[in-house]
Amino acid sequence: MTEEMRFEEVPVEKLRWRCDPEELKFQSDLPITEEIIGQERALEAIRLGLDIDGFGYNIFVTGLVGTGRKTAIKGLLEEIDTAGKIPNDICYVNNFKNPDIAKMISLSAGEGNEFRGDMENLIETLKKKIPLIFEDERYLNKKKEILEKFRDQQAAYFKEFEKKATQEKFSLVQVQMGPYSRPGIFPVIDGNPMSFDQLEALVQEGKLSAEEVERLREKQKELASELEDIFKETRKTEKEIRQSLSDLDKEVISPAVRDSLVDLREKYNNEKINDYLEEVQESIMENLSRFIEKEEQPQVIPGLTIPQPADQFTEYRVNVLVDNSDTKGAPIVVETTPNYRNLFGTMERVVDRSGIWKTDFSRIKAGSFLRANGGYLIIDALDALIEPGVWQTLKRTLKNGVVEMQTYDPFYLFATSALKPEPIEANVKVIMVGDTMMYHLLYNYDEEFKKIFKVKADFDTVMDKDEETISKYASLIHKICNEEKLKPFDRSGVAAVVEYGVRIAGRQKKLTTRFHLLADVLREASYWAVKEGSQDVSEIHVEKAIQKRIHRVNLVEDKIQEMIEDGMIMIASEGEVVGQVNGLAVYNLGDYAFGKPSRITAKVAMGKAGIINIERESELSGPTHNKGVFILAGYLRGKYAQDKPLAMSASICFEQSYSGVDGDSASSTEVYALLSSLAGIPLRQDIAVTGSVNQKGEIQPIGGVNEKIEGFFDVCKAKGLTGRQGVMIPHQNVDDLMLRRDVVKTVEEGKFHIYPVETIDQGIEILTGVEAGEGGEDGSFKEGTVNFLVDKQLEELASGIKEFEAAEEKPSKKKPSKKKK
Repeated sequence: MTEEMRFEEVPVEKLRWRCDPEELKFQSDLPITEEIIGQERALEAIRLGLDIDGFGYNIFVTGLVGTGRKTAIKGLLEEIDTAGKIPNDICYVNNFKNPDIAKMISLSAGEGNEFRGDMENLIETLKKKIPLIFEDERYLNKKKEILEKFRDQQAAYFKEFEKKATQEKFSLVQVQMGPYSRPGIFPVIDGNPMSFDQLEALVQEGKLSAEEVERLREKQKELASELEDIFKETRKTEKEIRQSLSDLDKEVISPAVRDSLVDLREKYNNEKINDYLEEVQESIMENLSRFIEKEEQPQVIPGLTIPQPADQFTEYRVNVLVDNSDTKGAPIVVETTPNYRNLFGTMERVVDRSGIWKTDFSRIKAGSFLRANGGYLIIDALDALIEPGVWQTLKRTLKNGVVEMQTYDPFYLFATSALKPEPIEANVKVIMVGDTMMYHLLYNYDEEFKKIFKVKADFDTVMDKDEETISKYASLIHKICNEEKLKPFDRSGVAAVVEYGVRIAGRQKKLTTRFHLLADVLREASYWAVKEGSQDVSEIHVEKAIQKRIHRVNLVEDKIQEMIEDGMIMIASEGEVVGQVNGLAVYNLGDYAFGKPSRITAKVAMGKAGIINIERESELSGPTHNKGVFILAGYLRGKYAQDKPLAMSASICFEQSYSGVDGDSASSTEVYALLSSLAGIPLRQDIAVTGSVNQKGEIQPIGGVNEKIEGFFDVCKAKGLTGRQGVMIPHQNVDDLMLRRDVVKTVEEGKFHIYPVETIDQGIEILTGVEAGEGGEDGSFKEGTVNFLVDKQLEELASGIKEFEAAEEKPSKKKPSKKKK
């Protein structure tokens, strides 16, 4: 190995971007910002959706949690001039002609409660006025006159009939029949009324002839027929009297009811209300008896009073579903629990005295969709999709522009009512908040979604880093500190938070917009400052807050590090080994991600199997990793197999990996292991490698570069720094570096090295200390170089397998025997 070879390293100043505290203003000089930072694209989309009133311009907001989605929506809605856009009140009233179809009435804001109060006052007034009218002397005299006329007429009928019966020697006698009595016609013998049974006894005694009894019997039938006619006439007269009394009641009550309703008609001047009041008047006139107080029922059991349900006059009440009397502009409703009942309302049911579930128009309840009518409704997409019945109803409502009140009852457990109120026209701008995957699933698999959610507002997780955005970051810190009564941050503290924002963003040119993470650090840094009795929050407190946050969730990282230090996971941090290299992987636990080295080995032998991916064969390899292996095979064929077949069987393995591997960031590492195994040149174990490769041998950028470098650094530090250890990274990832301060310090001291790599040839030189060797016009390589040794070994493998196959074929060849004639 050539010790004199020197390789380019990443300059120390590029390992971590530093925010100069001296360039920041003091917090007291900063305005408290109310604007949404770094989401210009999303804000423009939301404004478009809010301003256009056309069909389907509802908004679907995507992005990660903490990027300010709901805060932005509320802020933009508050900017909208909603004055003069107060929606109407929505009421339901009884449909007297068809109670199952409740009538909907729309009134100006505040008039709904007024109308309800007016109807209640109307009924209360009539409950007092009608009994007084019935107690009036003039009414009583007219009623008495009608009744006396009926009694006189009835008495005349019976008097004339009794006279005729007496002449025929018959008498009317009241006969008891159970609890009732009925007049009976009996013949009079010797001044005494007798039954026909008694007359038959007189015939037996010879005191009366049978012919006389038969004559009396026939006469009794004639009189009974006449009496029945009298009863029919009496019933007819009673019906006429009832009608006369009813007409009298209506005659004296109608003016009072009509006068009471005239004021309501004039006050509201609404066609639907006028029609409703006409039905109310008809119903009251047909049910006047309900307005008269009932006498108390006698006690069935002494001492036990059975309560009688009070007549609530429910059918005359007004159900105000939506009351906008206190609304100042277009309503803005945030529904945090968008189940069917909360979103679209319901029809409550009660059990009546017979045990049957019942409902009526007065039990219809509005949901948040109706409360947002004429305004804006904000809901969470995932909640709306998982709640039964919500998504389909929401689509139907937005598509048709009407809300149909019904109870969501998929199993028909309580379907005992046919109540179907009139639909309500609704104009609601719906803003759904979800993630990008959910948006694309709905867009691609639900045809109606793209018609009713035409605006997508995508919130980014990062924004450009410049002087303006850094100033806004500082203003945001000031705002959060003021709102939550946190300790003020000094210049170093603000700078540390900005640097943390760059680290989360993953690029030196970007700042994160996941402000909830920053807010958590602010709170925790303030906590540590209070614990230490500091007046201000400085860089020390921010760093401590970050370290403590990591410490709470990095138990798995510590366990893996411990296993490496104990030798249970075999990782070498010094020395040289043929066909073995340290790759770097990122473990993402969801709430925390960290990097650790993983030993990758390669073995090469004569054969035709090509490159065997052991992870794939054991079903532990993901599709992206499989693709990376295919790409490196293409690279080998393109570079070494132009004049000979690639006749080898090579196996690649992630040692001690039992939970699966995915991603192509180790494909260049696998190439180095293969080249080492073919050339027989050992690879440095004190250098870890990351980077994907294409078929041209160019190194491509990867993710998690900071975590990977820090992971290998921690291993080297634990095993002992030698001054030669380091990491090879794709040169494109230099701008992504935001390494820990201790790593930067160690690199600055020359004890650790970061190498930017552009090609496989450059990387193999760093790992072996041997020149890679460029190919000549004839495809040959300079003798003694890595590529020369690899090419030579591949040529020997191809020749060897050719000779082996030829040797196998010789014994099987036999001369053909001649046939005898």
